[in-house]
Amino acid sequence: MGLAGNVAGAAAVLGVVGGLVLLSGPTVEQPQPSVFTGTDSAQVEYGWPTGSPATVVRPFEPPPERWAAGHRGADLALGDGAPVLAAADGVVVFAGSVAGRGVVSIDHADGIRTTYEPVSAVVRRGAGVTRGEPIGTLAGLGHCAPEHCLHWGARRGRDDYLDPLSLVTAEVVIRLLPLHGGG
Repeated sequence: MGLAGNVAGAAAVLGVVGGLVLLSGPTVEQPQPSVFTGTDSAQVEYGWPTGSPATVVRPFEPPPERWAAGHRGADLALGDGAPVLAAADGVVVFAGSVAGRGVVSIDHADGIRTTYEPVSAVVRRGAGVTRGEPIGTLAGLGHCAPEHCLHWGARRGRDDYLDPLSLVTAEVVIRLLPLHGGG
């Protein structure tokens, strides 16, 4: 039995590169507590996590493929130490540090998870929050250095990233009108 047979069930051989065997192992999911089941039909009203409309420093830029580079959120101008607010009612599913930055993630009843960084959290995992409630303060420069900004993200499921600004801005309706005149 070859190497692939020896690792069956524990990992899959992706290939061999320069004499190194690349394996894909099983992942272990940690359960995330949530009060909401997250259905698309749930009505959730979102507000700005900055309290009022903010200047967009860098907009959402979806990646061409889910694994490719992109900007999976919107950067909003906000001063260091300013309050960061829950965009909608929900349950805090993460409040801690990721790569040295404070991050808060909230699950909402419509199945959307919003994230906020860099934030010094005042909430804990499992806490229920309401729209407009402070979840922390902006803490440090984040990836907008040398300016301060709040990176606000939104996604549905594991990989379906959404433009968070679409949660707080009116939907644009485009109407095509017939051309008048000659032609």
